[in-house]
Amino acid sequence: MGPLAERLRPDTFDNYIGQKHLVGPGAVLRKMVETGKIGSFILWGPPGVGKTTLAHIIAKRSGRTFFSLSAVHSSVKDVRDVIDKAEKSRFFQTGEPPILFIDEIHRFSKSQQDSLLGAVENGTVVLIGATTENPSFEVITPLLSRCQVYTLEALDEDELNQLLQMALRDPVMQSRKVELKETGALFQAAGGDARKLLNAIELVVTTEPEGADVVVTDELVASKLQKNLLMYDKLGEMHYDIISAFIKSIRGSDPQAAVYWLARMVEGGEDPEFIARRLLISASEDIGLANPNAVLLANACFDAVKKLGWPESRIVLSETAVYLATSPKSNSAYLAIDAALAEVRQSGNLPVPLHLRNAPTRLMKQMNYGKGYRYAHDFPGHFVDQQYLPDALQDRVFWESQENEAEARLAHRMKNCWGNKRKS
Repeated sequence: MGPLAERLRPDTFDNYIGQKHLVGPGAVLRKMVETGKIGSFILWGPPGVGKTTLAHIIAKRSGRTFFSLSAVHSSVKDVRDVIDKAEKSRFFQTGEPPILFIDEIHRFSKSQQDSLLGAVENGTVVLIGATTENPSFEVITPLLSRCQVYTLEALDEDELNQLLQMALRDPVMQSRKVELKETGALFQAAGGDARKLLNAIELVVTTEPEGADVVVTDELVASKLQKNLLMYDKLGEMHYDIISAFIKSIRGSDPQAAVYWLARMVEGGEDPEFIARRLLISASEDIGLANPNAVLLANACFDAVKKLGWPESRIVLSETAVYLATSPKSNSAYLAIDAALAEVRQSGNLPVPLHLRNAPTRLMKQMNYGKGYRYAHDFPGHFVDQQYLPDALQDRVFWESQENEAEARLAHRMKNCWGNKRKS
């Protein structure tokens, strides 16, 4: 009969829970189906929020032929075979291009994505991709430019509760008498992931003694999940918990834990490039200027992993994980760009000071573009006190040093340059 998550998979927008900004009345994906004007797009969001389900609903409601590939298991040949089938089906059926759904499209290599490009460009297929990774980094620019990107969000508590009530109306679940006394642990375990929630409630109910009433409490849920979800599944719910523990161990400067969680992923058959990518992010986000060599090593690790594959990649991943875990930590660059982005969103497009503007034409020079600019290299220490921020922000501070030896040196130099001129 299949797991609960499959039994409850919706086949219309009306019984689809969540993502109202995309599928609610008048929303973009619903209108796309209603008008029949379906273009290529990518669904980007966390696991278990309905990306695959949306693709199936759109294909069914539009009446188009539907092809599906998993980027994990498909080769360039598989892509070309599907495109050949799509070309044939287009002329034998409605004349509309069929839908090609690619799950985890971020795992496609550049050559695999290149093999899709022509079919998307000439309208042989309408591409629907699903990804948990930022498509700006994981999808090649020519393909991304031909697709809209729609962001899906984790389900909120009201939506999770709707799903839970639906689960309890399932015929198999109704064969047991279930009382929902507490839901906090269920919702916490789900973390906005519909599949996690359904797997959890099914596990809790079906592992109770047959014929007994089931009273769902936070204590019962916690004990059931702890006993039954220890096995790592790289394509399932533990995938994101393990990588989270790995990165937090590095951030917390615990090389023993970092190597342990790395071993869990290696033993589980995790994609080594996925691990290397996370290490590169960690080097920038959690170590940053406290040890600038960390990002260089992490980048070299990513390159090496692409060349080596398993099992040799485990060694370079271990080396990098230990190095990052034992490095001093700083998130000052991370905080700085977020603070600057917040300012830009609040204050908008403030004008560039005239002395910083480029003046390639005579008219611009007449308008004082570049007038008064002082070339830093002409001054002692290659520094001159000069305004570089817009007038309204001239004393704003976005980057502040943190307590580590490397940034202490940077802060000392900045104080020698700027004194106490700028305030947070």
